[in-house]
Amino acid sequence: MIRIFIDGRPVPAPEGATILEAAEANGILIPHFCRHASLRPVGSCRICLVAIEGLPKLEPACATAVRQDMKVATSTPPVREARRDVLELLLAEHPLDCPICDKAGECRLQDYAHEYGLTGGAFDEERRGRAKLVRIGPHLLLDRERCVLCTRCVRFLAEVTGTHELGLFERGNRTEVGLYEDQPVASIDAGNLVDLCPVGAITDNRFRFRTRCWFLEARPSICPFCARGCAVDADYHPGFARRAGTSGIYRIRPRVDPEVNGGWICDRGRYGCLDLNRDRLAGARRILAGGEEDWSWERAIGFLAERCRESAPTVLLSSRLTSEEMSLAGRLFRDGLGARRIAFLDPPRGEAEGLLLRPDRSANGLGADRLGFDRTADPVEAVRGASLLIILAADPAGAIGLAGREDVLASIRTKILIAPQKTGLERAMDLVLGSATVFEKGGTFIGEGGGMRAFEPVHPSRLDVRSEGWILAALAEALRADPPVFGGGR
Repeated sequence: MIRIFIDGRPVPAPEGATILEAAEANGILIPHFCRHASLRPVGSCRICLVAIEGLPKLEPACATAVRQDMKVATSTPPVREARRDVLELLLAEHPLDCPICDKAGECRLQDYAHEYGLTGGAFDEERRGRAKLVRIGPHLLLDRERCVLCTRCVRFLAEVTGTHELGLFERGNRTEVGLYEDQPVASIDAGNLVDLCPVGAITDNRFRFRTRCWFLEARPSICPFCARGCAVDADYHPGFARRAGTSGIYRIRPRVDPEVNGGWICDRGRYGCLDLNRDRLAGARRILAGGEEDWSWERAIGFLAERCRESAPTVLLSSRLTSEEMSLAGRLFRDGLGARRIAFLDPPRGEAEGLLLRPDRSANGLGADRLGFDRTADPVEAVRGASLLIILAADPAGAIGLAGREDVLASIRTKILIAPQKTGLERAMDLVLGSATVFEKGGTFIGEGGGMRAFEPVHPSRLDVRSEGWILAALAEALRADPPVFGGGR
C-alpha cells in the first residue's frame, strides 16, 4: 500500500490502482461514464478529470495510476469548470426526453447535470437527429440520440464475451454505436448491456415503459436456472392500492458476487425469472371426469394422507426444490413411508454457454446429491407400475418431459401434482396443488462450487399457493409422523 492525498486528505491505495479506484475505496466520489470495474480503462468520456500537483493539465482519474505522495484535487474551480464543459458537450445533442426515459432516476448524466447546475449551453446550432429505435438484439433497443459514446457496450462484447457484435462507426461528431454487418447481438449475456449503459441509450423491451425505478425495491435472491446459482436483485413493485395486479417483479439484475457471477447474469436467468409468474397453478383442485372441483387445502392434504396410508408412493422430485424441502421429502417419503421409487423430474443437461450458464440446468442438483438422492434414474421408467404417484414439479422445464405420456400415466390409480406452473401435465392428474415459486419462499441451494446459496422470499404470492415445504410438513402432520423442523416461507 502507498499513501496519496485527495483534496488534502491522506488515503491509502494499493500500488497500480487508479486515482478513481483509490477515491471510491475511500468514499470519495468522482463522476464517470466510461469506467467500469470489469472493463479496461479508456478515459474516453473525460468527465473524471482531476488536477494533479506538478502536472500542467487535468488528467482522467480512471486511467491515471497512483504514486507515492501524489496530491490530487477533485473539486477545484478549474476541475468543476472542465466537467461542466464536458457535460455541455454531451448535452448539446442529447434529447430532452427524461420524462419518458426508462433510465430516469438511475441516469448518471441526469445526476451530474443536476450536481453541476447545467441549465443551458453556448451552442446555437440545431440538434442533430439520430435513430431512436434501433433493434440490436432480441430484447435490446438502442437510442443513438441518448448515447454518450462511453463504449461500455462495445468493450463488454469485445473484452468479456469476445463476440464483437458492436463497434464505433464514422468519425468526429458523426460517431455512433452500430452493429457489424447488421448482425444482432446474439450473446446469451447480451442483457448485461442494459445494466452497463450509464444513460438510457440501451433499453430492455421487457422492461420498457412498464414502471419507474423509484417504485421498485431491489430484493436479493438467487437465480434458479442453472447450477451456478447467480446472485441477483429482483426489483419488486409493491403495487398501487387502487390498481389491482400492479405488484410483482418487474426486472431482474445481477447482484455483485465476486466468487460466483461477478457482476453479470445470463439472459436465461434474466428473462426466465420474469416468466416464473406465467401460467400459474393456484389452490387445490380435484380433477374429475366432468371437470374440476376446488378443494380446501385441509381437504387436499387429508386426501393425500389417506392415499399414502393405502399404498407406498412413487415420488418424482425436482432439483429446483430447496435443500430443506428435499431433506424433508427424503425423511417423509424415503425413510417414513417407504416410497417404492424416488426419481427426479429435471430439465435435460445442456451446453455451457457464455460467461455463466452451466450444463446442469438444475439449481440445486448438488444439494440432491449430498442428500443421497439418485438423479440418474429415468422418471418415465420410475413411474411404471406405480399405484400412487406424487410429483413435486418445481421446475416446469423438467415436468414437460413427462407431459403427453398418457400411456404411462393412465394405469396409475392416483396421481397428485404439486407444481407452480402449468405444463400440460396437470391435465392427466387426479389432484393438483399450486406451489410457490423460488421468489415466494426461502431456503438454500448448493451451487456448483459447493457453496451454500441462502435466499429469503422476495415477495408474498398474490395467489392461493403454498411452498412445497409447507405441503410436506402438513402431510407429515396429517400422517402423525414426526414432522422435521422446517422453515422457509409459507
